[in-house]
Amino acid sequence: MTDINNLHPNNLRQLAGQLIMIRFPGTELDAATASFIKANGIRAVCLFRGNMTDAAQLSKLTADLRAAMGPESLIAIDQEGGAVVRATWVPAPPSAMGLGAADDAGLVQRTGAAVARAIRSLGFNWNFAPVLDLNNNPYNPVIAERSFGADPQRAAELALAWMAGSHAEGVACCVKHFPGHGDTNVDSHRDLPTVDKPVTELERLELAPFRTAAAHAPAMMTAHIVYPTLDAANPATMSRAILHDLLRDQWQYRGIIITDGMDMHAIAHRYGVGHAAVRALTAGADMVMALGTPQTQEETLAAIAAAIASGELPIGEVQQRLARLAALARDYPCGQPPYLDDADDRVVMAEGWRRALTAHGDPQRPAPGAKLRLVVRQDVVSDGVSEAGVPAARVADSLRRLYDVELLTYADADAFDWTALPQDGRFTILASTSRLRYGEHARRTWRPDLHLALWNPYQALDIAAPALLTYGFAAPALDAVNAWLAGELPASGRAPVPGFGAPPPAHT
Repeated sequence: MTDINNLHPNNLRQLAGQLIMIRFPGTELDAATASFIKANGIRAVCLFRGNMTDAAQLSKLTADLRAAMGPESLIAIDQEGGAVVRATWVPAPPSAMGLGAADDAGLVQRTGAAVARAIRSLGFNWNFAPVLDLNNNPYNPVIAERSFGADPQRAAELALAWMAGSHAEGVACCVKHFPGHGDTNVDSHRDLPTVDKPVTELERLELAPFRTAAAHAPAMMTAHIVYPTLDAANPATMSRAILHDLLRDQWQYRGIIITDGMDMHAIAHRYGVGHAAVRALTAGADMVMALGTPQTQEETLAAIAAAIASGELPIGEVQQRLARLAALARDYPCGQPPYLDDADDRVVMAEGWRRALTAHGDPQRPAPGAKLRLVVRQDVVSDGVSEAGVPAARVADSLRRLYDVELLTYADADAFDWTALPQDGRFTILASTSRLRYGEHARRTWRPDLHLALWNPYQALDIAAPALLTYGFAAPALDAVNAWLAGELPASGRAPVPGFGAPPPAHT
């Protein structure tokens, strides 16, 4: 075992560097970032949409990262499906809730495998998916269609199928967000949520799929959420009672525990990134996601190195963490095998989108060649987690393959006057292209003939109209909508969450 008294300060920094995951801007590995990686022993990065333009560029970037970080590199991505994908040119996977609506574990396994083939060819060996949160709160602002559904047993079964597909293709999964982000109405990117339930209720719902997955998942990501009945003083990310006592000791979990991004407001604005990183590691995390900036990454490194030097983070525990991380990298090595399955994988993804398609409230098809009025918001927005939604013009162009479409956009749903629409006999379609739920004005006054809920399925509960749910807005989702409109495809999916068993309520 390493003697802490014989470690040079630079070696302490290199130990600390192996316990953090960083991000950086740009589409190339610049000299300053490469120097920072090498000087501090960084072995893990997470890449985002801003780091990517196309396959050739991204493949070079990940190859340069491997060269800088060494043979035990961990290169991660959020390629969940639906709206949460970073490499947007590869075959587009349905969202988890779309797969839950299709309710076919074999299809889910094939989807997980297809996702893994695409991203491994780009140089990734770690995917922060699948989501194991149960979406048991319809007003959750950040999970929604990212969840397989509300039933813990079925969510776990589908997540295990996804993981089996991914692991067979050489990409490690990381389930998230332990111990459950589904029943919140606050986004932890913006504030610190609380899930205040009796332990028995947590065990029955939130904790159940994670407990099932603990024997199979090589990694789990923590949630920046307070669970008062488990630990009233600390969010899960910094709770020894949750990460060590529950997950490690009681459940005997042997995989990697990685924090969610420590730059998120729930943590950074309350605790400070360096202090929070040390608390997460002493609570039981193996790796801290120090996304932030070079300055916050420096602060994190300095704090962890000081904690190792002081014994607050014992060197023996550090070495256990490093051994687990090294095992993950060995079991799922970085590489860039040629991607020969693009066409076949697009068929798999299209099947998922088509089988996810769900009818709510007996939607009727407009007559072939009918005149349509399409109402869509002007902008496409990202919530900081998802990619931006589909542009209004793209939805209109898709529908124009079947109909005469007049496009009408609005800037503010709370101010848009539905009653001012011309009464000219056009069939009116509302297409919802953001995750935002509708406010009272739209719920009370908007009356489309058909509602296309192209992102958050819960929006169909806001508008008193029959709806078609796609659980996402990728091109195959629009193709599935057109196939239904043309009478070529039934909407056979079933929403895997409560509230969709009856027609939408009429508002007065």
